[in-house]
Amino acid sequence: MRVAVFLLWLMHFLPLSIQATIGNGLGWVLYKLARSRTRVARINLKLCFPELSDAEREALVRKHVQSFMRGALEHGLLWWAPRERLEKLIRIEGLEHWLAVKDQPVIWLAPHFMGLDAGGTRLAMDYPAVSMYGQQKNPYVMQLLLRSRTRFGTAELYSRQDGIKPVIKAIRKGLPFYYLPDQDFGASDAVFVPFFGVSAATVTGLSRLARVGRAKIVPAISRQLPGGQGYVLTFYPAWDNFPSDDVEADTRRMNEFIEQRVREMPEQYFWTHKRFKTRPPGEAKFY
Repeated sequence: MRVAVFLLWLMHFLPLSIQATIGNGLGWVLYKLARSRTRVARINLKLCFPELSDAEREALVRKHVQSFMRGALEHGLLWWAPRERLEKLIRIEGLEHWLAVKDQPVIWLAPHFMGLDAGGTRLAMDYPAVSMYGQQKNPYVMQLLLRSRTRFGTAELYSRQDGIKPVIKAIRKGLPFYYLPDQDFGASDAVFVPFFGVSAATVTGLSRLARVGRAKIVPAISRQLPGGQGYVLTFYPAWDNFPSDDVEADTRRMNEFIEQRVREMPEQYFWTHKRFKTRPPGEAKFY
């Protein structure tokens, strides 16, 4: 692992266009070798894009793995590149949408696109915020991830094991919460609502946190640009009438918004995650 990290450190000195070319090449190799992961992606894409041909979905699988590998290699930039370089490579658009509500508690809705960490790093450079992290099996990798997310000194980080109370406290004192609620965490604290027309166990945290924290929802979507041009994080207008009195309707609204963004760049969504692993009682498993 330390050898791999050393190679990432060396690569971060290269122009991003060269890193992107290497990432696409290694992604093609990974596409050929990582059969268990590409199998999950194929199942997900068949469920979500039944209108596409097998060849079109297979092309999406390949592009997705290449995008994933690009993002993995470009983490070297996020971990070690100076502020000035990151400011040039990661742009922010739609900032006015957050600034319009910045004096209120805010949750940044940040789904799992390949530019997720790049967007989070760019925000952490200038804006104090709070986020949560999952424990990594490798302590060395865990140390690197924590260092990268706090190296600009503006982030409060809490482990999922810490629970949600520290996050609520941070939201109430004015720190935006960079929130990633679009994965399958099981049936606990979740409802089954459609995602691409497929019933998906979806955590209700966005609605509940918005209510408890009295927070506005401002989506923050990160896009990986082609050819090593960098990344763009786009803020969307704050949601009106959220939360409602119906947690399930709120969660359905979240999935609908994410689905719209996925359709704009389907290769960049995290398809190797088993998004439909948890099934309603009596339904057959997909994976």
